[in-house]
Amino acid sequence: MTDGAGPDLRPDVTAHAHGDGTLHAHPSDDLEQLCINTIRTLAMDAVQQANSGHPGTPMALAPLAYALWIRHMRYNPGNPKWFDRDRFVLSNGHGSMLLYSLLHLTGHDISMDEIKNFRQLGSHTPGHPEYCLDCGIETTSGPLGQGFATGVGMAMAEKYLAKQFNKPGFKLVDHNIYAIVSDGDLMEGLSSEAASLAGHLGLGKIVYLYSDNKISIEGPTDLAFTESVKKRFDAYG
Repeated sequence: MTDGAGPDLRPDVTAHAHGDGTLHAHPSDDLEQLCINTIRTLAMDAVQQANSGHPGTPMALAPLAYALWIRHMRYNPGNPKWFDRDRFVLSNGHGSMLLYSLLHLTGHDISMDEIKNFRQLGSHTPGHPEYCLDCGIETTSGPLGQGFATGVGMAMAEKYLAKQFNKPGFKLVDHNIYAIVSDGDLMEGLSSEAASLAGHLGLGKIVYLYSDNKISIEGPTDLAFTESVKKRFDAYG
């Protein structure tokens, strides 16, 4: 681990030829596992250093988040305000060390010193993410359901701007909104209203990943939550 931008994720890659003649490079299996484990250890160490925080979420979601950021999302750490970047929302913001670790490893402006200052006054790594585009943080999150609804708002903006500015053969606006949402998020009325609106408007550029770990601060989620989430979202359209 180096100070500043973190290790380069690109060395030691294998290039695969595709039918269109392009080469797509992927990190080796060993490097990928190292990156995933680094996300976990950064989260554990930062929470331990602060004597406060939630290490379980980043430890569990590290493989999923790594695959999303490295294999699917489009972004430029050198230009975090690039207009047509994909957006990422960590709606279960208490797992903030997952986001900070990803930003550090992908070369955004989250240094090792900021990781060490997790949850400290004045740092860029508070307990819940706070909006900082220069750092790569798209939105503040923390209150469950808020990030879910914010992502829907981002998708509404993408659809509106695409309609205004895209022309045949020229897509000026064409990005996705990705989010990780938790069972706690989906218990909130705010997320239900936002999901209903997304279905009504036919927003097709949202990809939400559901972290259903079946545990809450009170105990198992089935103490208060037994509905079929899949059926509810099928009904939203």
